[in-house]
Amino acid sequence: MALALAGAGYAQSISPDVLEDMKFRSIGPAGMSGRVTSIDANPLNDNHIFVGTASGGVWVSENAGQSWTSIWDDQPTAGIGAVKVDPTNPDVIWVGTGEGNPRNSQSSGGGLFKSVDGGKSFQLVGLKETKHIHRIVIDPRNPNTVYVAAIGVAWGDSPHRGVYKTTDGGKTWSKVLYNNERTGAADLVMDPVNPNKLICAMWEYRRWPWVFKSGGEGSGMYVTLDGGETWTKRTSEDGLPEGDLGRMGIAIAPSNPKKVYALVENKAANGLYGSNDGGFKWFKISEDENIGNRPFYYSDLFVDPFNDQTLYSLWTLVSKSTDGGKTWSIATPYSKVHPDHHAIWLNPRRPGHIIEGNDGGLNISWDGGESWRFVENLPVAQFYHIRVDNQLPYNVYGGMQDNGSWRGPAYSWIGTGIGNNEWQELYFGDGFDVLPHPSNPRIAYAMAQEGSLARVDMLTGMTESIKPVHPDGEWLRWHWNAAIAGDPSNADGLYYGSQYVHYSPDQGRTWTIISPDLTTNNPDKQKALESGGLTFDVTGAENHTCILTIAPSPKNPKTLWVGTDDGNIQVSKDGGATWTNCSPKIKGLPEGAWVPHIHASAYDAGEAFVVVNNYRQNDWNAYLFHTKDYGKTWTNLVAKAGLTGHTLSVIQDNEVPSIVYLGTETGLQLSTDYGKTWQAWKGLPTMPVQDLAIQEREQDLVLGTFGRSAWVLDDLRPLRAMVKGAAEGRTLTAFDAPLAIHAETRVSDGIRFQGWADFKGENRGGGARFVLHLDVPEDSKEPLLIDLYNAQGDVIRHIERKLDKDEHKGLYRFTWDLAEKGSQRPRWGKRNEEREKSDPRGATVAPGSYTAVFTLNGVRDTARVDVIDDPRIHMGEAEWAAQIEFQRSLYGINQEFSEALTALYEANEGLSSLERILKDRKDSPEDSALVSPLLEDIKTLKKGIEEHRLRLFGKEDVKGYYEQPETWASVNGQFGGYLWSLRGKPSSNTLNMHATWEKRTREEISLVTQFLDTDYREFTSRIENTALPLLPRWTP
Repeated sequence: MALALAGAGYAQSISPDVLEDMKFRSIGPAGMSGRVTSIDANPLNDNHIFVGTASGGVWVSENAGQSWTSIWDDQPTAGIGAVKVDPTNPDVIWVGTGEGNPRNSQSSGGGLFKSVDGGKSFQLVGLKETKHIHRIVIDPRNPNTVYVAAIGVAWGDSPHRGVYKTTDGGKTWSKVLYNNERTGAADLVMDPVNPNKLICAMWEYRRWPWVFKSGGEGSGMYVTLDGGETWTKRTSEDGLPEGDLGRMGIAIAPSNPKKVYALVENKAANGLYGSNDGGFKWFKISEDENIGNRPFYYSDLFVDPFNDQTLYSLWTLVSKSTDGGKTWSIATPYSKVHPDHHAIWLNPRRPGHIIEGNDGGLNISWDGGESWRFVENLPVAQFYHIRVDNQLPYNVYGGMQDNGSWRGPAYSWIGTGIGNNEWQELYFGDGFDVLPHPSNPRIAYAMAQEGSLARVDMLTGMTESIKPVHPDGEWLRWHWNAAIAGDPSNADGLYYGSQYVHYSPDQGRTWTIISPDLTTNNPDKQKALESGGLTFDVTGAENHTCILTIAPSPKNPKTLWVGTDDGNIQVSKDGGATWTNCSPKIKGLPEGAWVPHIHASAYDAGEAFVVVNNYRQNDWNAYLFHTKDYGKTWTNLVAKAGLTGHTLSVIQDNEVPSIVYLGTETGLQLSTDYGKTWQAWKGLPTMPVQDLAIQEREQDLVLGTFGRSAWVLDDLRPLRAMVKGAAEGRTLTAFDAPLAIHAETRVSDGIRFQGWADFKGENRGGGARFVLHLDVPEDSKEPLLIDLYNAQGDVIRHIERKLDKDEHKGLYRFTWDLAEKGSQRPRWGKRNEEREKSDPRGATVAPGSYTAVFTLNGVRDTARVDVIDDPRIHMGEAEWAAQIEFQRSLYGINQEFSEALTALYEANEGLSSLERILKDRKDSPEDSALVSPLLEDIKTLKKGIEEHRLRLFGKEDVKGYYEQPETWASVNGQFGGYLWSLRGKPSSNTLNMHATWEKRTREEISLVTQFLDTDYREFTSRIENTALPLLPRWTP
């Protein structure tokens, strides 16, 4: 709006409904999808598929996987461990939350949920404290009897784990199998012939931030024959391995329940075991290396529904055996299918139909795994970080869990949306932070696990490894998700974090260590090389006592903030020469907590916001610490906020300092008063908001989510203005519009008609996108008046909009099509007086500054917009002037012809009206002699008008495909094609087409005018002198 408002003194709250009206766009990607944890299908309809994802909720397809819809947006947690459809009633769906494969990036849950309406709504039915549910088993004889295998929380000891049972559809629960506070239920299967018989894999497991341990005395296989009332443990005496066991995956052959298989982790050698008597006695089948690996992350085994000798094992790959597990082959080659597999559904009604899920999404096979189709429209990518550049359109950068580092457009000038093919992979591996060079659009720095770092030429793909090495050969501790930052004072400068801060002034060609070890360097927390328990799993994911985040101050680049994974918050005010550990001064900071994100304020070098989460030590509270004095004093800004998820990211608004955006495990939180109060951003799905960025030129807010890909809120101006109080007590408030661009667009590469299976991220609209805040009475009937002015103060267009009742309060959007007032287009039909209150579209306006004046119920406000040309097209002022002059030259002839056609149409309507009047008088003896000749004249005139209409617009309702090149409409359409694509001074070809059009149009104007001025006028004059008494009712 035009008012100049002071910023820092305002902290106006925003209503939840207004926040919900500020719509984010889901831009993808989906070609790099995310971890799928569970799959099930409607027992009556194989095309109706349900998919649970690690941190992106539950999705449904009703067309065999062609298209997908989220049905979980409004639930309290996004992490899914198990989805199960009632085998007797597909309207009943059970969802266990919290993924069941406890790696370092595991997302937690909040209990068991149930739907009784096919997934339209869900209700929590208990087990909230279990955190992680891996299996749901339903008794097919009585679907109110349900068993739940809860692994439980990985990060701490808890009694909330084991096997739970309900017999009343989830109203009440009993724990029917429990060993100890570290042992959960990792698998649970039911005998398809005897539902009272279940086999459970209990698993003792514990994770710390620096190590994890799989296996222990709590692990084991248990069998019940009475629906969980009693359980018997299977041991080495029954044929299982001796000693401590770890995780197991169990499968009963649906076609032969006596045949049971188990993947067993044990100290000696992990292997496949079998039973021919329903799980009472066991024997080793194979220790083939293609059976599986990394049992903590995947130990899932399945038997083909039609053949008890065909097995599928899910691990890094999917392997298949057709001889009862003796030998194995790879069904999902790494070159074709993303690795790390966690879920599979084998169609019990159609042999060979398989759906499987992995860290990269979903794949479908119709031939038993011989070939696969990747589902490329499931946007559940798990971003660790998000960044933006300053290109036009600007790009979004980020690394994804197990899916590399990528960039893609925040909005697109290609196709109908943001396609997967518009995202560019920059670097492979587990993707983490990606830092675009601030001034060289070809360069970005991309990361992978354990500190791998590369400088990437995004034009050629040339990649150079630039990971720092210690000059003395010292071992550097690189976190799985290391820290990187740019130097605000040097475009080529980089900061990178191991246990030290490394600095490069030259794009990573040379490095200097500028800090001491900033971690606790606690050797008790440097156990990553021991990780795994019974099976070593040393991947770098448990590297600890490392730097997690580096934040140089934009206000003073000498000020550096650092956070570590073991609870240290360090600050340097002299470019790294000296450091102060702030952590001992922070009241309420948990010892050894994770410090994943620091935001250095752009307003004050001594100000910082520090995200701390401590769930890795089983502390699920939210922490966001704030200082304004270089860490001397601190406040936890969310101590009393009652947030439902731990904190992940934070950013302060770069124009209104009192606005703070906070990403949490369950969504986005907003504070307009410097963190005193918080509110959830309504309208967004429940999802972990892992990182945040603001694109300053466009004033957009970008979210990188861990499970729902990337989201963009176009234009923060309305929010900022309202926080400053702009809309307070006002019935109409207009906000300046973001940059409007005369952008040319083209169709997508490769495929034009992309069907249902192609993904398109939601694109930004074109034109000048104005936003208003309205607060007018619901019974108001006045239209919104819009007047557009150029920089010289001339009114160039007037537009009116009727408001619906639901548009009287809240945000209202108006998009100007960047055109001035033109003339009416020639058309055949009744005048639309309501539409004619608004000026018709005319010439496209030239780049420049424009003002919109909005008026409603006598209240006015103004807003500005800057219009620029497409940066890819170099069109000077002379070209723009020539284009506009040519477009304006059409106004007069179009208006003249429009008026002539309107008169002709109204003449036809008038004659029809008179015809009806005269027909009523035709049978009257005293009127018949006068009426009959008039009716003949009307028939002749209407025939003449129809001949004009046919010559102009052609025949209607013609069966088949029928071109009418002889009509004026055909010539007009051809000229319209040239006019629509005009850019700059018209070419000679366009001028030739214009000459043809103009000649024909003037001929038609002459013919229509001649008819109206002669035949029709003569008839109307005659009617005026007719003695029939009822004729005055007719107005020609």
